[in-house]
Amino acid sequence: MNSPSQENVETEGISPKNVKNESYRSVLMLAYQSLGVVYGDLSTSPLYVYKTTFSGKLSLHENDEEIYGVLSFIFWTFTLIALFKYVFIVMSADDNGEGGTFALYSLLCRHARLCILPNQEPTDDKLSAYDIKGISETKSSAALKSFFRLHPSFRRGFLLFVLFGTCMAIGDGVLTPAISVLSAVSGVKHKITGLHENYIVLISCIILVGLFSLQHRGTHKVAFMFAPIITAWLVSISVIGMYNIIKWNPSIYHALSPVYMLKFLRSTGIEGWISLGGVVLSITGVEAMFADLGHFSSLSIKIAFTFLVYPSLMLAYLGEAAFLSKHHEDIQRSFYKAIPEAVFWPVFIVATFASVVGSQAVISATFSLVNQCCALNCFPHVKTMHTSNQIYGQIYIPEVNWMLMCLCLAVTIGLRDTNMIGHAYGLAVTIVMFVSTCLMTLVIIIVWKKRLINAVAFFMFFGSVELLYISASIIKVHEGGWIPLVLSTIFMCSMYTWYYGTMKKHEYDDENKVSMNRILSSGPSLGIVRVPGIGLIYTNLVAGVPAVFGHFVTTLPAFHQVLVFVCIKYVQVPHIDEEDRLLITRVGPEECNMFRCIVRYGYRDLLQENYNFENRLVFSLVHYVETEDHFWKPLTQVSRGCENSEEPCEYEPVEQAFTSSNMLQSSNKYQATDTAVDDREKSIHNEEAVQILRAKESGITYIFGHCSVKAKKSSPIFKKLAIDIVYAFLKQNCREPEVLLNVPHTSLLEVGMVYYV
Repeated sequence: MNSPSQENVETEGISPKNVKNESYRSVLMLAYQSLGVVYGDLSTSPLYVYKTTFSGKLSLHENDEEIYGVLSFIFWTFTLIALFKYVFIVMSADDNGEGGTFALYSLLCRHARLCILPNQEPTDDKLSAYDIKGISETKSSAALKSFFRLHPSFRRGFLLFVLFGTCMAIGDGVLTPAISVLSAVSGVKHKITGLHENYIVLISCIILVGLFSLQHRGTHKVAFMFAPIITAWLVSISVIGMYNIIKWNPSIYHALSPVYMLKFLRSTGIEGWISLGGVVLSITGVEAMFADLGHFSSLSIKIAFTFLVYPSLMLAYLGEAAFLSKHHEDIQRSFYKAIPEAVFWPVFIVATFASVVGSQAVISATFSLVNQCCALNCFPHVKTMHTSNQIYGQIYIPEVNWMLMCLCLAVTIGLRDTNMIGHAYGLAVTIVMFVSTCLMTLVIIIVWKKRLINAVAFFMFFGSVELLYISASIIKVHEGGWIPLVLSTIFMCSMYTWYYGTMKKHEYDDENKVSMNRILSSGPSLGIVRVPGIGLIYTNLVAGVPAVFGHFVTTLPAFHQVLVFVCIKYVQVPHIDEEDRLLITRVGPEECNMFRCIVRYGYRDLLQENYNFENRLVFSLVHYVETEDHFWKPLTQVSRGCENSEEPCEYEPVEQAFTSSNMLQSSNKYQATDTAVDDREKSIHNEEAVQILRAKESGITYIFGHCSVKAKKSSPIFKKLAIDIVYAFLKQNCREPEVLLNVPHTSLLEVGMVYYV
């Protein structure tokens, strides 16, 4: 078989699911493309690592032994954390090809039942991406699962822990553009010595505003430039590094010995320990290798890192250390001072472009994180736009974009110093890595089912290294480290308050479901005039009749001939195949013409992306009623609510026949065209299916509950503060569901209600 073309690599290689058997050509192409998306942040670290490390009191120890010690710390930190931990171990813990903090959390939710999302059902386990079969349980994995099952409070605490790491990663999206662009632009001062610092800040702010203003166009418009820029940058710093090694100190490689780390700590004492907060900046961006796994393949990212990124950065750090060993006085401006005069301006231009590319990667990652938080009900609804038809997952969120821009400008203007920004940056990065280490430890036990000693060894080794850097970074809280802590605290409080309010609203819905007996006692027409058309009633429930419907039927004298209760829910998998998207059941007796449609999404899916919902829903309903006698039956003894007269009897599949290719064949059979209804009815022999098609021609109405959530008067003061002030503010300023679903105003009907929780 011939190797795929570049076009196929762009459209198929960067996809939700990685291709297992990749050709050499496609792997190399993906490895090249990953340079511009994954490694921009990591590759620009040499701009500020030595400068930040030798700030403060450590500047009094600028001799060869200290320079060698810092180089040794950089080398071993980069090798142990980036190469061994992420490339060799963590990247193997993908969730159906997806990586990142949420991928690890999703794996644990499925295998240990840690999920606290509502509406999770046994039918979700039948999804192909939900497969948890494999190695038999061990004593350690069984004990952990039992512990989490018996202690629900620990599951909530676990969610808070994951959210804290996520909020730190969002803070990273604020700090990365600020430190990268400001560090790159400050290089011009070495040639224009009279340039005031205010102009450096002004130029940096202009670049940042331009960067955020172009986000709505999508990175795919300039994606072809990213990889060449980072490639040119890596080649430049590696060649300059080799030049400095040969010219200034050919024996600098001796400093790679770990002995110099001990000498460094012994000679510098507490100042050397505190300075490690600057050393950790050398591995900023390693989390992106794992987080961006879904855009590329694991093999391509490993090849790019092992054969280009790792050696290039090591040569750059070695060369800069060789230069500093002969120029101690230039340690605060070592990177640009180490560049030969003949190539200074070309390298300066490439460095500026590389800093922008690195910032772009982190901003895009922040968009993905926020989108995943929305799927967990931990972030207010925001508008999410898909900016690329080729690269899956490239999205744009306007509200988050402008919030990041304002915060980034505030950090740049307020601090004006890359050292202080570096202190904040280091703390955010180390905490995110430590959260990943903790999650990975649980994955080793619960998902991989390895021996407990393996998980403990992993945590003790890598966790101790990261805790060392966290302790060094947290000492500098007063020098800028407070920024990520404050931002993360604000983000996490807001996100958890939104989650708390959403769960309380769902509990109210679940406790106040309408009695089906009262509705059915009015007869097949429910005692109300049934008008032509289809009514889609959106609800948070996967079972029962929502309270908004009861309020609706008591307020209006008529409703539609066909009623469908639509529930949009997220499942703890990254993606849901289109044939598994909809799950149709019947509500009540057949003559009532009431159905339920559960629309399932993965945590990385975009809401109704390229999705003709109305047609697919009608086709699914027709397919359901035509095959009901063969594949479906009322579960009178075991169906939820059938044994309880207060609940409607729902029809569920005997087997997973609905989520097969039958629905797609049915949709082709009843493909939407301008043909008259009578023409399409010729191939349909089920009277109810004909009624559904006729109802569609009469129009579809979307019915939403416009609900205000308020705390009860007897509620504690903290609950009133959370619900009546914080949650109400977030809800008032977020996107309404009908806006997210692009519901036409002419087809929208809202039912107002007040929930007292």
